[in-house]
Amino acid sequence: MKLEFEEIKDWQEFEDMIAEYFRLIKYDDNNVTEVVVEPTGNGSDGGRDILVTFNASDSIQSFKRKWIIQCKFHTGILKEKEMATINIPGKIHEYGANGFLLIVKDRVHSNISQMFENFRKNCRLFYNYDIWNGNQLKSRIQEKDKLIMQYFPKYYKFTKDQEKQLEDVK
Repeated sequence: MKLEFEEIKDWQEFEDMIAEYFRLIKYDDNNVTEVVVEPTGNGSDGGRDILVTFNASDSIQSFKRKWIIQCKFHTGILKEKEMATINIPGKIHEYGANGFLLIVKDRVHSNISQMFENFRKNCRLFYNYDIWNGNQLKSRIQEKDKLIMQYFPKYYKFTKDQEKQLEDVK
């Protein structure tokens, strides 16, 4: 059995899982001192589902990084027309963010990848633009038992049963 997003019932639960993933980061990264996660709430998000602020320290100086997170719980390839209403650089500027992260359940069309590549290449303000496809997201959450237990109960039970079987063999 593989970790599958079919266990997530809707876009709201997907966004909740992503928000929880970012809340858990402070326990994984010794340089991150605080993570503030601000979901949009109900209503139109205008291209910002979650705003994440990381307070960190590199042993010389403390600094803050802010990311706009757009989640797309879209089955199949996310096409450019589904991103057409979002002025991504404008959103970054509006929220005083350092970057924009698009997280998709499946994958994006090559036009979206090209758009993000052009943003990265041509941005004079050094904003960051990134995309996590479904497989990248799965690999990031794979080791977070709390997320697996809460959002992927069938997969969690399967892995625990497998672990128990291995222990029984020993």
